[in-house]
Amino acid sequence: MTKQDKQAGPTTEYLSLTEGRVAYDVQGSGPLVLMVPGMGDLRATYRFLAPAVVASGHSVVTMDLRGHGDSDATFSEYGDAPTADDIVALLRKLGPAVIVGNSMAAGAAVLVAADHPELVRGLVLVGPFVREPASDNVFSRLFFRMLMAPPWAAAVWRAYLPKLYAGTLPTDFAAYRDEVVRSIRRPGYARAFSRTTRTGHAQSAASLDRVHTPTLVVMGANDPDFKDPRAEAEWIASTLSGRAVLIADAGHYPQSQQPDHVASAVMAFLAEGTDRG
Repeated sequence: MTKQDKQAGPTTEYLSLTEGRVAYDVQGSGPLVLMVPGMGDLRATYRFLAPAVVASGHSVVTMDLRGHGDSDATFSEYGDAPTADDIVALLRKLGPAVIVGNSMAAGAAVLVAADHPELVRGLVLVGPFVREPASDNVFSRLFFRMLMAPPWAAAVWRAYLPKLYAGTLPTDFAAYRDEVVRSIRRPGYARAFSRTTRTGHAQSAASLDRVHTPTLVVMGANDPDFKDPRAEAEWIASTLSGRAVLIADAGHYPQSQQPDHVASAVMAFLAEGTDRG
């Protein structure tokens, strides 16, 4: 892994793939933790959590999804399975890791753990979509696709984000939301984002019974993406023989809304994983 000046902050590198590059940051030293954001988000969603995990004696890699942030928007496919492919390619380069996946990236992490268990030391699934939402239907999918069409995707996402942050907002929420929206507005990126929103989670759901990796489920108690966040978290944890932690006063992004509480849960899980060898 690339060496860096402790005062310089993370080092940004690029994973070169057939259709483009995926950006990732490297910081710290020790056992590897890979943090992956959800759709419409940036690797900076872990800006509070990553330093805490680094300070606990781990290497942390934060990656952008294809078509997001500093990654290229030149790919022909987006969603759970392509994200899983990117994670696999990166871990083949860097080595096995605990994967922290938020939202859609949790589904991708499940696919990696099911198909490539040798690359995954543990899973931390945050606000996880690992199966289709109970409220999902053809009409709601079509309506969502219309809202997230490229011409107005950035504006709609800007308006929708506060709802997803139900509970305490990060102190830098306004600036961070502006950064997310600017990223989507670049040429080609609204199209990539729009295509990412069309992903489904049936493949992840079908893979759950093949996952035998230590798992922590972290769910915001106010997460608006789930009718009953606690029940969804407990179902996933039970299905994967893991543990669920509910984070009070947080929505879909507890890693940035309540980073201290999430960091405590994650570091306890990492310590348990180390003890298991």
